[in-house]
Amino acid sequence: MAFSNFKKWAAYAKSFKLATDIFRLSISFPKEEKYSLTDQVRRSSRSVCANLAEAFWKRRYPKHFVSKLTDCAGENAETQVWLDFALQSGYITEESHNALTRQAEEVGRLLTWMMNNPQQFELRK
Repeated sequence: MAFSNFKKWAAYAKSFKLATDIFRLSISFPKEEKYSLTDQVRRSSRSVCANLAEAFWKRRYPKHFVSKLTDCAGENAETQVWLDFALQSGYITEESHNALTRQAEEVGRLLTWMMNNPQQFELRK
């Protein structure tokens, strides 16, 4: 089954929601974190979405496609580390941390499935 648009992929929709939720929550982070934690968690979460868009156009080459998905998974894992720092620093509640971490874990499961099944996304000639 070929997909015609990366925005229809569940991994994209869920990673976009996660990035949006992180952005909204990080607005309340202290100003001194603007160029460190705030910027890092926003960038890594948004990068998952951007790399999925790039992966969409690399579907003709399964190894390139999987490579971009691997980048997505790495950025998703980085996002989880920044969320851990936000919790440890007292910038987010444990409830928020758990909810965002669950979202990130779901994104990770979807990315893993995509990496293990690249033929499902192959660009048909």
